[in-house]
Amino acid sequence: MQLTFCGAARQVTGSCFLFEDGANRFLVDCGMFQGGRTTRTLNLEAFRFDPHAIDFVILTHAHIDHSGLLPRLCAAGFSGPIYTTAATRDLIAVLLPDSAHLQRMEAERAVRLGREYRAAYSVADAEAVPAQVRTVAYGESFDPARGVRARLVDAGHILGSAIVELWIGTGGRARKIVVSGDLGQPGRPIVRDPAAVAEADVLLLESTYGNRDHRPLEETLDELVNILNHALNERRGMVIVPAFALGRTQEFLYYLNQLSRAGRVRDLNVFVDSPMATEVTRITARHLELFDEEASRLAREARPAPHLPRLRFTADVADSMALNRLEGGAIIVAASGMCDGGRIRHHLKHHLPNPRTTVIMIGFQAAGTLGRRLVDGAESVRIFGEDIPVRARVATLGGFSAHADQSALLAWLRQIRKAPQQLFLVHGEEDVAAALAARIKERLGWHARIPQHGETVPL
Repeated sequence: MQLTFCGAARQVTGSCFLFEDGANRFLVDCGMFQGGRTTRTLNLEAFRFDPHAIDFVILTHAHIDHSGLLPRLCAAGFSGPIYTTAATRDLIAVLLPDSAHLQRMEAERAVRLGREYRAAYSVADAEAVPAQVRTVAYGESFDPARGVRARLVDAGHILGSAIVELWIGTGGRARKIVVSGDLGQPGRPIVRDPAAVAEADVLLLESTYGNRDHRPLEETLDELVNILNHALNERRGMVIVPAFALGRTQEFLYYLNQLSRAGRVRDLNVFVDSPMATEVTRITARHLELFDEEASRLAREARPAPHLPRLRFTADVADSMALNRLEGGAIIVAASGMCDGGRIRHHLKHHLPNPRTTVIMIGFQAAGTLGRRLVDGAESVRIFGEDIPVRARVATLGGFSAHADQSALLAWLRQIRKAPQQLFLVHGEEDVAAALAARIKERLGWHARIPQHGETVPL
């Protein structure tokens, strides 16, 4: 039995793990690489396996860095089932065509500018993927192939996200492999906390924030209140929020609602300028059974309260363009969260030169992305072929992360009764994963390996 790290090894994106046991070949995740031109080429490279020979795929969740190359995989010859939760199936039916649409727009823009750009797949390829999905409920055991048993449990990251438990082999010879997917930070709204896993012979653990802890949520909300009141009431400017359409947008709206109910912010004008976020919000409302207790109660009560945000979802491009005529007093939430595609780039191009503008970064920014350059303090950035001066205030609120921080990762590991025989740190930049490995050794006495991209290891 062997494992090949086809992505998310010493980098955050491109999650894709190939398992082979002689009788079966299957993948956990098949995600896109994100973070600029270098990673873009990885999405066009030949797969490290024959797609025709893959028996099945298990998908941890819908984020594009975990699901985004499924259309290319299926178009290249994979015809087997894709196992995932019902919420994830509903979400990828929206996210994958949107990803293809953004690539098509980028290709058209490249032609106009005389540049070369090749999309990884078409809209038709993306729309065909859900037909191969087979849904399974949390905690339900299933047998995707002879000698392979699997179960999905709640990862607490986004709606429908899952930790994958695998038993490979039969009888007393079966070995348990666990792929964490993306683990959520405990205590966050809407979704439940990550489920505990009691044992694992082999563990693949995410390490996105493995070198640090998030700022306490209450402190983060205090800072958000101060930023909003200063930006909207004192500076009379615009607030631009790049947010992932899936998960982060809904969570941010939840907090704005709660802060308004508490009277800490008032009379907010909020525009969600993302057709995908609009549809994801509708899907989220259809899966109340996955909400945590507090979010489920609020959704069912829907009690009116004074000073709730005036929330509007833009319907089309004309509505989106009209937002740039606003001079102040409003919040625009738009995708993508890393600012590398979607409508957020238009808003940044228009508003970054204005010193009255405040940009609030509430999600992880991968190396090489426009969002990362803004967080790192760039004085100018290139958007749509133009150099745009950055005169706006850029504020980073790390406490909103949907990823478990170092302390949360260690707490989750402590629930495993004995050390895994093999522990691999994935889905993290190399220095971050190394910091987590050192802390695991110090606190638990376990040895963790940081695999190379493309490395194959025996299990």
